[in-house]
Amino acid sequence: MRLLIIFTLLCAPLWARDPALPASLSNPLTETPTKTPQIKKCLTTEKPSKNIVEENEQKKLPSLLLPKDRDQAVRLQVFLDQKHFGPGFIDGKPGKFTKLAVKNYNISLGREKNDPRVVQEALMEVTQAYATAIVPIFVKDFIDHTLPQERSLQAGRKSMPYRSVAEFMAERYHTSEDLLIAINSAKTLRSATAHSAIKVPNIRPFLIEKLKHGRTYKSEERLSAQRIVVDTQIKQIYVYTLILPTVQENANGTTKISKAKPQLVASFPITPGKPRFIPVGIWNLKNSVELPIWRYDKQLLETGVRGELSLTIPAGPNNPVGVIWNGLSKSGIGIHGTNNPRTIGRAQSAGCIRLSNWDAVRFPNFARPGAIVEIR
Repeated sequence: MRLLIIFTLLCAPLWARDPALPASLSNPLTETPTKTPQIKKCLTTEKPSKNIVEENEQKKLPSLLLPKDRDQAVRLQVFLDQKHFGPGFIDGKPGKFTKLAVKNYNISLGREKNDPRVVQEALMEVTQAYATAIVPIFVKDFIDHTLPQERSLQAGRKSMPYRSVAEFMAERYHTSEDLLIAINSAKTLRSATAHSAIKVPNIRPFLIEKLKHGRTYKSEERLSAQRIVVDTQIKQIYVYTLILPTVQENANGTTKISKAKPQLVASFPITPGKPRFIPVGIWNLKNSVELPIWRYDKQLLETGVRGELSLTIPAGPNNPVGVIWNGLSKSGIGIHGTNNPRTIGRAQSAGCIRLSNWDAVRFPNFARPGAIVEIR
């Protein structure tokens, strides 16, 4: 049966290939794009919002002494990111999401949430804040300086690539153009082309060239048994794996059986949808598709009711649903990427759960179709 998915929302010396990561986060390999399937509508907008609950939650976080030095802060953020506890985009300015990442990382190890050892561990493991990256020769295949902002004009394009080498390199290394300018120079970024050398955060890169148009991820026994919790108030997505019971034979001949328990293995910052569109409840992960197409329906975005008029926005990193769509059993709702990583956790979607592309692309490594997704 042909799967038709429709939605409306929708790098470098110190790393080695990590077998626990999906192909898109390992060594570079250029691949020829294939035909992309149409994806199902998902509600999406980027509107800044002031979330009182979020502000109160931030105030509740106990004080934690994080590095004030920019380079040390970058090293901490890189460490957390590579442990799969996303601090948001790397900027050397540890704020709410870095604190949450520290807390979640500590909890995953069974520590007190503000255990300070993580800072020293980060500085010992990530000995250099930055590395020199060479802009890849194929960068021209992912850049279009003329990419329009208007949806009507975007619909006429073949893809939604990056608009500049700076944008390409920033997303590749989980950071912002501002940080790249700060550690290089504006002139260096503006003049960068294939083979140019640029200083970047010392992190394993997000390799967009490893993605395939329309590639899907199937169910897998272990990953389909994972549990995902989406906290729309704290703006975090948590991944839990179930630790099975163990049997212990005691010297007196008795047997002790431990209880099964969930263990936190990853967390990432998100942008949740508008409260009236958020489907609170228990769902299942239904599908996972790389480089999706987006059906733009203005009426649906504004009212939640599908309209008769729509535009098809092609695939690419500047597609509003980013580089991957993970659809839920709730029609039209999914966990996906974004075309604007700086807004993650700082803006509001219309209905879906949005992550940065470098976090979203890791999702199939933690959960596959069939996994339980709780939205609260």
